[in-house]
Amino acid sequence: MIDLRSDTVTLPSDAMRRQMAEAEVGDDVYGDDPTVAALEADGARLSGKAAALFFPSGTQANLVALLTHCQRGEEYIVGQHAHNYRFEAGGAAVLGSIQPQPLEADADGTLPLDKVAAAIKPDDFHFARTRLLCLENTHNGKVLPLAYLQQAWQFSRDHKLSLHIDGARVFNAAVALNVPLTDISQYCDTLTICLSKGLGAPVGSLLCGGEDYIRQAKRWRKMVGGGMRQSGILAAAGRYALEHNVQRLREDHDNAQWLGQQLGALGVEIMAPGAQTNMLFIRQSPELAAKLGPWMLGHDINIASGTVTRLVTHLNISRQDLEKVVRIWREFLHHHGELTGAALTGVYFQ
Repeated sequence: MIDLRSDTVTLPSDAMRRQMAEAEVGDDVYGDDPTVAALEADGARLSGKAAALFFPSGTQANLVALLTHCQRGEEYIVGQHAHNYRFEAGGAAVLGSIQPQPLEADADGTLPLDKVAAAIKPDDFHFARTRLLCLENTHNGKVLPLAYLQQAWQFSRDHKLSLHIDGARVFNAAVALNVPLTDISQYCDTLTICLSKGLGAPVGSLLCGGEDYIRQAKRWRKMVGGGMRQSGILAAAGRYALEHNVQRLREDHDNAQWLGQQLGALGVEIMAPGAQTNMLFIRQSPELAAKLGPWMLGHDINIASGTVTRLVTHLNISRQDLEKVVRIWREFLHHHGELTGAALTGVYFQ
């Protein structure tokens, strides 16, 4: 099965499985799992932060990040379509009594700082206190420019806000910009890093920040059920991912760009700006969307077909796989009378 729904479907390689099987473990709740400690040290070093904390999921890491930054009755400003506002079950509000203030992002994934400034509440007992600005990098596959991050960082200092980056795919951003992670993480107080997406680990995320912040976050992690015991087995996969699977993200980016070129040649509408990282979005009619998913699944290709369809490349998707995707897509369009002109004569892979 060729699965383009998400990079969360990646499977651990044989080498990663061996490292997991051979991991030295202890009881991490007691603080004596050496592999977890080593992974957290890796995260701190790579992000340029003083400390890091290992979590079973990115959702829990983002939740704890918010709970540690904000008290009950306080507020965070966040994108209307950001993961830690829209796709995490309202955890900050339900479990932390933290009010989100969502804003519509610009087309490039940035939150306009003039709109952020207008959303900051006055120091008045009628309002929730605004404490935190949350950014997402990447956002729907879009890389936040370094110049914007620098401006947002200075803005947060000027307005006495903390700044958190949901960096589920922040290594995709770093690879796309061809910079070390620290060039991005220098512009935030805290960030999360997901190990189980394009990096290929089966589970796990890191929250990186200052020592006192991570000490508080560890208490919150326990409170929301995140204490794990012999979790070095999982941490070993994360260590392998950080060592071996960061720079290979370029292959996923190249594959997504190639796929966009080939589908565009078939007349498929590629949504701007195309593939900056490992995500490609296409737009199609509701009628085609309803038929495309079953057609593809019948040819062992799994996509989440809709009027807007996200296609995600990852380490389990090869260029040969994508050649099949383009071929089957072409057959689909031809079958439904949507393929005309030069595209009927064949698909030319480059």
